Amino acid sequence: MPNFSFTAVGANNKVVNGNIEGTNRDAVYKHLQEQGVRPLSIKETSPPSKSLSIAKLLTPGKVKSDHIVVFTRELSAMVSAGVPLLRCLNSLAEHTESAQLKKILGSVIKDVEGGAPLADALEKFPDTFSTVYVNMVRAGEAAGILDEILKRLATQQEKSSTMRKKIKSAMTYPTVLVVITVVAFFGLMIFVIPQIGKIISDLGGPDAQLPLITQIMLGISKFVTSYWFILIPLFAAGVFALLRYIQTKDGKRQFHTLIINLPGIKTITRKVAVARFARTFSALIGAGVAVLEALEVTAHAVGNVVYEKVLLDAAEEVKNGATLSSIIEKSPLFPAIVPQMLSVGEETGQTDVVLVKVADFYEEEVDVAIDGLSSIIEPVMIVFMGAMVGLIAASVMSPIANLSQNIR
Repeated sequence: MPNFSFTAVGANNKVVNGNIEGTNRDAVYKHLQEQGVRPLSIKETSPPSKSLSIAKLLTPGKVKSDHIVVFTRELSAMVSAGVPLLRCLNSLAEHTESAQLKKILGSVIKDVEGGAPLADALEKFPDTFSTVYVNMVRAGEAAGILDEILKRLATQQEKSSTMRKKIKSAMTYPTVLVVITVVAFFGLMIFVIPQIGKIISDLGGPDAQLPLITQIMLGISKFVTSYWFILIPLFAAGVFALLRYIQTKDGKRQFHTLIINLPGIKTITRKVAVARFARTFSALIGAGVAVLEALEVTAHAVGNVVYEKVLLDAAEEVKNGATLSSIIEKSPLFPAIVPQMLSVGEETGQTDVVLVKVADFYEEEVDVAIDGLSSIIEPVMIVFMGAMVGLIAASVMSPIANLSQNIR
């Protein structure tokens, strides 16, 4: 029988930690409630089964978020209509457009047919069904409100997907302009400037005095054409090394610290993180997930290790009896409205409802900020490209103009 560690609040608000055996997490949760304590966190301490690792290795690839949203919405509608769960899963697996999702659902169906809870079956595919997803499904099954939880999940995923798409859309245009600018610059340096420099030298002779800007451009062109076989691999290696370093623990921490403090984008990155925190935490609390577990899951779902550390530290303080609103209030990463709304939610017992309003507000703020940033980036990039082309044109036209005056 699996072993579980738990943290709960007992009589006189005293925090109790311990270990207990149970058939599953839901059974442990009910047993603790029967003992008169309120569970905050329940974790299985038994070693993971081999089937999990095998399933992870056999996962056929990442499923698009749009397919997961459609699957969740359709499953919610069918469960609400009273269709048996197995029949729902078989129907969705048969009609899904994603081959990867179809294979995953085939494994899920086998587990559910064998008597496993849906959450445990989904948990074997963490690349497709996130920890937030699995925890909410588990809570929905325990409370008998799986259809309502699936509706919440679909709404949350649609909001998150919309935000990601808007951020990607805002970054696409400047990224394309930067790539075009870099390619055009190296193209001119390698193919055009050397030919123009040769023509100018032939017309003016070896003793011709070229303008400083022309000498600089010719020097850069000569360096690029002479050492391109070193520069290109060096540039590629530098980009690869940077990306690998960002994936390390220290690199990720430094990169995330940079983007939440970098002028111009720090406002957007902070609002995105706050919106994700509010949306995810409210969904988990609304689903009946224990506070400490909801905080830990939310910390990993925010997508920024700086916010993750703040939330994990907050979980430790909540475990010791502090309120989440009082802890969040001390952090400069959260705007004042967040702890104030949290405090209201804690007092009224409607934390999930209050945080949904916070999430809606900051998602709208992100939309406005992205639109504003896009409107600034486009003319700046156009001016930058125009300046580069103008610089090259000036380096070419200046010596030609001087030569024409000498000829006259």
